[in-house]
Order: sequence, then structure tokens, then C-alpha cells
Amino acid sequence: MSAVDAGGPVIRVRGLRNQFGAQVVHENLDLDVRRGEILGVVGGSGSGKSVLMRSIIGLNRPAAGEVSLFGEDVTAMAQDERARIDRRSGVLFQYGALFSSLTVAENVEAPMRELRSLPAPLMARLAALKLALAGLPASAGAKFPSQLSGGMVKRAALARALALDPELLFLDEPTAGLDPIGAAAFDQLILTLRDALGLTVFLITHDLDTLYTICDRVAVLSQRRVLAIDTLDAVAQHPDPWIQDYFHGPRGRAAQSSAQRHGL
Repeated sequence: MSAVDAGGPVIRVRGLRNQFGAQVVHENLDLDVRRGEILGVVGGSGSGKSVLMRSIIGLNRPAAGEVSLFGEDVTAMAQDERARIDRRSGVLFQYGALFSSLTVAENVEAPMRELRSLPAPLMARLAALKLALAGLPASAGAKFPSQLSGGMVKRAALARALALDPELLFLDEPTAGLDPIGAAAFDQLILTLRDALGLTVFLITHDLDTLYTICDRVAVLSQRRVLAIDTLDAVAQHPDPWIQDYFHGPRGRAAQSSAQRHGL
């Protein structure tokens, strides 16, 4: 039985160090993400939010430390073993990162082609299902990313992240660039998918409304590490000046007021 099967964290990071030349981004960073939670990750510009995500999903090799997914240390795994773990995760990159030369349906099928051996008709049916789960009409599948609105690009990227039926979902600024109505709808979609599919979600965001609406806990990156991780109300009481400015500034107060009006 793996640690996660026994109730351990889905993501476990210990002593992480990320360094690019003379610049140290993370030093002795620890983080746990629990099964079934939506963890919001926040921090100032340059705090290394995306670098942390890339280290966890294997796109950046840390200088030191250990990363475990589903109870298995993936830090020094061979490529074929890492691929087995990667099949259990889906990633929505900032700005969508869709392949511009592929249709939306072909973008969703791309992970299936890469990591699974499925007949083309089955991949097409699965892609249509994932697009529907992401709230897109069937007609979107035949379009190219350049023909979609910003909100539809985000949903198409989410459909691709769901392509392999992941247990763990990584979202990097999923509501960035969306209008308030579109961002609120996307938040509700993530919450619905988490509840319906039993997902664990690692969510990088600057959107205070998102934090108040859907996140179970919040982790603050500062001073090269996770400075605070707890429920939003508990983190907001941390004395660190950046945390105080972030959660108790004008936007923070507005987001909190909105959440209270909606009973969140």
C-alpha cells in the first residue's frame, strides 16, 4: 500500500531547492497537497509559483529535494516510470498552450496518442466527451485555437488536461485574462469537476475571488519557501506584510465581502 492509499498526501515536497545560475528561487521548500482538496497557490511576482508546479510535474529538475506523487518519489525516476505517474495527472498551462496547428479535438486527443494506444474512433469519442465536460459545444472540436475566444481556449485546454481521466489536476492561472463573468463560470466548472470526478487540484492564481470561491486551503510562497499554508481565513491572519497587503487590501476586502454575500 502506498502512502497516499494509506491517507498520505497526493503531492509531497520536501527540501526543494530551485536555482537558475546565481538566482535561488526556492530553498528548503516543503509542501503537502491532500487528496480531494483544491489548494490555491499564491505569491508575489518572482516567488516561483510556476517553477514549483513545473518541478512537481517533471518539467524542471530541482537542484535538491524530493517530490513524491501518489506516495512515490518521482525525483529520480526513469522516464518510463515517470510516464506511468504522469498518466494520473493533467495540466492546464497558463494561456492554454494549445497547439495552434491542430484543431481543438486534435489537441484533446494529443495526450491519448502520446501515452495510450487507442483506435482513432474511440479517441474522437473521448475527445468529444472531454469537451462537453469542459462546457464547450460539439462544434468547437473542429475549430482551431485561433478561432476561439479567450474563455473557450481555457475550456479547451481544460478538456485536454482531462483527456487521460486524471486524479490530479494542475492549473496555472486558469482565469487570467477572463472577464469577471467568464472567470466566475470557470471557477464553478472547476468546483463541479472536482466534486464529480474526485479530483485533487493544485491551482496557481492571483484571483482573490477564485480563492474565496473554490479553494479549501491556500499556500503562500514567499522568502523562497511556503511561508503559510492553511484555510484562507487562517492564512489571512498571518502577520507577514505581503500577506496582509494581499488579503486585506481593497481587492481582498471586496473579494471577502462578495464571498460573504454569497454564503461562501
